[in-house]
Amino acid sequence: MEFRIDRRSGVAAYQQIVQQTKQALRLGVLVPGDRLPTAKEVAETCAVNPNTTLKAYRELEREGLVEPRPGQGTFVRRSLARPQAGSDSPLRGELDAWMTRAREAGLEREDVTALVASVLEQRYAETTAAAGTARSSEMRSTSE
Repeated sequence: MEFRIDRRSGVAAYQQIVQQTKQALRLGVLVPGDRLPTAKEVAETCAVNPNTTLKAYRELEREGLVEPRPGQGTFVRRSLARPQAGSDSPLRGELDAWMTRAREAGLEREDVTALVASVLEQRYAETTAAAGTARSSEMRSTSE
């Protein structure tokens, strides 16, 4: 696993490490038992203070995703991967085809990002609202 820190993103370096680790866990790039790079290795490759990496690893540890092993390093404890999101899943294939069409239509990376973010927000806001309504109805019926 190699981290890439974008200093222009406005996102703190430690948070980028957390996000990239979680993405690797979701995609199955990292699996339980894998060793993460040491703070020293990340400092050398990304030009960040070793404490930045340690802060990220502590956050991942609090979430139960990694565990430090004294003298050995930090290891993945659990995965976030789902079969539906794997590199060979039909959904990924459909997304890849859609991305190809978007690029052929002249959309730039930022356009695609904005479009995807908009649809994500809409879809997951609807799901969250529906779940909240269902919980409210359930609570009313159990209190009656």
